[in-house]
Amino acid sequence: MPLARKEPRLDLLGLSLFGGPALPGIHPGCRKRGADGQLVDQGKALDPGKVMEAIGAYGQGLIDLEELHRAECHGLPGSGSCSAMFTACTMASVVEALGMALPGTASKPAATRDDPRTVTEQKRQDCVAVVAALFSLAEKGLSARKIITSKALENAVAVVYALGGSTNAVLHTLAIAHEAGIPETEFNIEDFHRVGQRVPLIGNVSPHGRYHMSDLDKIGGVPVVMRELLDAGLLHGDCMTVTGRTVAENLAGTPSVAALGHQDVLYPVSKPLAPAGNHILVLKGNLAPESAVCKLSGKTDIELTGPARCFDDEDAAFGAIMAGKIQKGDVLVIRYEGPKGSPGMPEMLSPGSALVGAGLGKYVALVTDGRFSGASHGIMVGHVTPEAAVGGPIGLLVDGDMVTVRPGSRELSVALSEEELAARRKEWKPPAPKPGSFGTLGKYASQVRSAHVGATTS
Repeated sequence: MPLARKEPRLDLLGLSLFGGPALPGIHPGCRKRGADGQLVDQGKALDPGKVMEAIGAYGQGLIDLEELHRAECHGLPGSGSCSAMFTACTMASVVEALGMALPGTASKPAATRDDPRTVTEQKRQDCVAVVAALFSLAEKGLSARKIITSKALENAVAVVYALGGSTNAVLHTLAIAHEAGIPETEFNIEDFHRVGQRVPLIGNVSPHGRYHMSDLDKIGGVPVVMRELLDAGLLHGDCMTVTGRTVAENLAGTPSVAALGHQDVLYPVSKPLAPAGNHILVLKGNLAPESAVCKLSGKTDIELTGPARCFDDEDAAFGAIMAGKIQKGDVLVIRYEGPKGSPGMPEMLSPGSALVGAGLGKYVALVTDGRFSGASHGIMVGHVTPEAAVGGPIGLLVDGDMVTVRPGSRELSVALSEEELAARRKEWKPPAPKPGSFGTLGKYASQVRSAHVGATTS
């Protein structure tokens, strides 16, 4: 039976304005003078994900301390959120696709490269436009629940897949649906998967591509992505937005990707960067009886079976990677990092990036009941449910158990019989709460639900 929804929130008037992404860093020595005399990037732009990968590469002796220092010094050049299609920019794109932000506002940078502490004129203009939009919403009586519908959420999911967005979008769209009072029969994790499998990857943006959110902004931002999807029949054009117009009406004057001319930030749906079915997948199996979330970011033909290397927290796993204790073919298991177990479900950016930086990203799967940063890439399987803290199978694994990650058949499994799993479950005991998990955190842990339903509270 689907879990009952709480009564919806107050359903007020409102909209969102994203503070804006930071600009990517420029690696020293990777700029040249263009025909106009200006310095232009030659392709090695830096972002927080690249910095974390550099830490892993340094730990394996693949780069020296000087190279790591350069990456750290130049990777975060100014104000704003992470510069690429990580969680902040993913969710800014989600909110715009939902119709809860003015078109084009998700991609506008927070600051210029010349003055990284001053808000851009574009963002100042956005602030003025948002005030006018609020008055318009009040005049029309257009409240949030008239905009946030199951169809609007499907539009948001389509944009996530088109841009190669963060797996955190799974949690957050489920949570938005919950707070909007949308029944789980109308929008759930299987709907997220269903919608996404129709949508090809068309955004050539980091972490899987070479460009950043500011590059997307230069060619028109999220509206161009949405226009491409609408023309391909992959969006609901009749959804209402905070402009007081529908999605289709908002996009009427937006160019298609083909009309942009030569550029490789966005690909057309007809010739995508990667075909549909090769980004976020919802997996199941005897290791994830409810669900798990796998991020492919355009990779195909991924399949791995290997021995589990089990760690009960993120720090221990990161230490093992940096010490060279994780080998090709291993399945790195990080558990007790789910909503209840952590508590709070932290992101596994450090171990995931360390694997990539160490040259193991193609050869080691990371399986966790925690979540990932949008910067994470490699063979990443998160949100494994039920989580270890409630006796889920991931908490029953021991080193050497053979784990299979088979995205093509949506499988996450372990080579253990049901009898063996049942015997281990009888011996399993809940771990003591982690230090500091009392008071408000303890109350949260007692009320939070599974990541399968968005890690919302009951």
